[in-house]
Amino acid sequence: MRRVFFSFHYARDVGRIGQIRNSWLTKGESSKFLDAADWESIKQRGDDAIKGWIDEQLKGTSVTVVLIGAETASRRWVRYEIKQSIDRKNGLLGIYIHNVKDFRTGATDDKGENPFSKHFNFTPACGQIVYPCCRYYDWVNDNGQADLPSWIETAARQAGRS
Repeated sequence: MRRVFFSFHYARDVGRIGQIRNSWLTKGESSKFLDAADWESIKQRGDDAIKGWIDEQLKGTSVTVVLIGAETASRRWVRYEIKQSIDRKNGLLGIYIHNVKDFRTGATDDKGENPFSKHFNFTPACGQIVYPCCRYYDWVNDNGQADLPSWIETAARQAGRS
């Protein structure tokens, strides 16, 4: 079974993330998703505790899935998670979640900026690719509920993490 790290903006997108998490769990997969109490406890211990928690969660993973909401690209810890994932040579993929209805409000959201292209160089430089380009999907329009496992496997293969 492949271990996957999910990166997202917790406070703003938790109402959308829950649906994706439930879809993942119904497929018999397991992945630790942080809940509000855990996150608040970690945050209170400071930046080193947050980094330590992220680093620990990334151990043993081969793919990082960034769930892209309206403000994900601006989140400091999402950038850290992507950087650490690149350093680990994890497969990467981005999933836009703006079309997922928030289970609390029923509302969709604005499409967020791509956090990979905003903060990281994924384009050829001097004829050399810095890091394998990741693929992007829309959870609703690209049928994420059915296709997430194949997206994850594609990202793993692309990064040489078979």
